[in-house]
Amino acid sequence: MSDAPPTLTPDILSGAKARMRDLAAGYGAALPGLDTHSLMAGLEGVQLTFMPMGDRDGAYDPEHQVILINSKVRPERQRFTLAHEISHALLLGDDDLLSDLHDEFEGDRLEQVIETLCNVGAAALLMPRSLIEEMLSRFGPTGRALGELARRADVSASTALYTLAEHTTAPVLYAVCAVTRQGDDDEEGGGKALTVRVSSAAPGVKYSLRVGTPIPDDHPAAVALDTRLPIAADSFIPFRSGRKMPAHVDAFPDRHRVMVSFGLREKGRDEA
Repeated sequence: MSDAPPTLTPDILSGAKARMRDLAAGYGAALPGLDTHSLMAGLEGVQLTFMPMGDRDGAYDPEHQVILINSKVRPERQRFTLAHEISHALLLGDDDLLSDLHDEFEGDRLEQVIETLCNVGAAALLMPRSLIEEMLSRFGPTGRALGELARRADVSASTALYTLAEHTTAPVLYAVCAVTRQGDDDEEGGGKALTVRVSSAAPGVKYSLRVGTPIPDDHPAAVALDTRLPIAADSFIPFRSGRKMPAHVDAFPDRHRVMVSFGLREKGRDEA
């Protein structure tokens, strides 16, 4: 028997993600709310315990019916971890989906797929489709939509970014940018600079922004962070290679960072 992975793995994983989203959405729809207490309301008999867990964020112990959450991490991380562990419980309760996964994957790959699916479930639980559609309807595929989604769902900017990108139909790149230290302050070129911390693109967009990509001082994203004012302007995507691709930029400052969307122009979409 060949040890090669199934040739249909992408399709299988895509279908599993869709089923996981449905599981989480169905669970969430029956809850009285999405606060910590309400999130647990659908798991009868399962206890929630906060405790120091070192490098681990959390765990679900089905044998003892308990979800453990690391009490030392940020509240938004605790919230996502709780939704992730709830997704573990939902997955374990779906015999058909679990059987399909065990038929297609094994060992470390199976564990990776399960963790991926539980992240998908957590995002679907904390950011219902109705909320995402509301943000896109009100603000369009913009930096403002990204910032508002993170705030309304009480999730990290990176979690909101990946989810918003997945649901965006327009040719858009999203990025969260923040000021980071660049080398040694005493060295030439050292100091601090605005750089990309995380980025993701809408389905079908083949371009990406690498983590650490510097944002020029005169770029709308940098100006928005400096002035603390939202900016929307025709500008460009500053790739790390130095290449600039025309794009409509929407930059939304949020505390120490700036949420940015890059809407690709038709000409830019055809450039290599």
